[in-house]
Amino acid sequence: MPAASDQATRWQLRGATIYTPDGETDTLAIDGTQIAGEPDDDWPTLELPADWRVIPGFIDAHIHGAMGDDVMDADPAGLARIAAYLPAEGTTSFLATTMTGAPAAIEAALRNTAGHECAPGAAEMLGVHLEGPFVNPAKAGAQPAQHIADPDIAAFDAWQAASGDQIRVVTLAPEQPGGDVLIAHLAEHGVRASIGHSACSAAQAEAAIAAGANRGTHLFNAMDGLHHRTPGAAAALLTSPAARSEIIADGLHVTPAMVKLAHRAAGADRLMAITDAMRAKGLGDGEYELGGQPVTVKDSEARLADGTLAGSVLTFDTAFRNLRAFTDCTMREAIAMTSGTAAADLGVADRKGQLAPGFDADILVLDGTGQIRLTIARGAVAYDPDDRASAIFPGRRRDARR
Repeated sequence: MPAASDQATRWQLRGATIYTPDGETDTLAIDGTQIAGEPDDDWPTLELPADWRVIPGFIDAHIHGAMGDDVMDADPAGLARIAAYLPAEGTTSFLATTMTGAPAAIEAALRNTAGHECAPGAAEMLGVHLEGPFVNPAKAGAQPAQHIADPDIAAFDAWQAASGDQIRVVTLAPEQPGGDVLIAHLAEHGVRASIGHSACSAAQAEAAIAAGANRGTHLFNAMDGLHHRTPGAAAALLTSPAARSEIIADGLHVTPAMVKLAHRAAGADRLMAITDAMRAKGLGDGEYELGGQPVTVKDSEARLADGTLAGSVLTFDTAFRNLRAFTDCTMREAIAMTSGTAAADLGVADRKGQLAPGFDADILVLDGTGQIRLTIARGAVAYDPDDRASAIFPGRRRDARR
């Protein structure tokens, strides 16, 4: 659960176009950690330029690390640093994502997430995304093949206990032995089974979706793509009304044309942007590590020695701008694909993904070019590169990129 904010007070944003469920307005009230209704006249006001926009904070349902840290490090300070950095790119909520590894390493990472407490001004960890080890070796990608295992209820239950019941999503290959049994088990316990790192056919994917695996991990990547005679999992995920899918909108993992096709086929309510970022995010080119494997980052591409893509260094604000450019979507569709759809998928749509009274005050302020000028995480100023909020909160400047 998030800790209490160190900025529990009442204030308001005014002047920009603010996107609420009921339409656009020019005033947004914040009461402590939540969005309020109409403010009183004496509430401090942060005036914004008229051509700026105010939208919900981003939700990243698939991120491994940033700024040199990785969820699999099982380091409390490292997980805290990831959460503290993310508001600089507009992310106010995330799933701490593990990867295929030795069982003991996965358990250690999960025990670490169980002890994580959300600090004021940091992104809130909504739970854990268990990516692997229940995947298909033929679609391993950057998942260490030596640790891949068949879907196993007992292993999942042990890891769920280690996490403090925080596993929300499990990426698996439904065609692997035991896949159908684990999907049913996950559905029974309210955990999202997500088709990924899978060689399943469209028909197998459709059966898995019907059984409860109504989610896709990084659409098109590590799965069979679209073919007019042998459609793979991507076709089933795009055409099933019951399925939502992640997508990495960096233009590298998925070309702009295919991002546009996914948007046209699935719609904004079934497509959610993710970063799938690894520890090199925010650090630039260089030599890094992922799952014990050396990774080279050059020109914003993270690759293993054999050239396999190894996650990304994508920032979420870049993904947001890319979605707008690649798909010609509306502002409201972009908001859905970066916050509202993930909130619905993760079962937090009653408090995340909208700028509405009673919702968490997770708020982004964008300038006329789509750059982030202010991030508010549960009411606390989390990223303020212009020191704009100091007018009403002296000494509250937050800039994770400094």
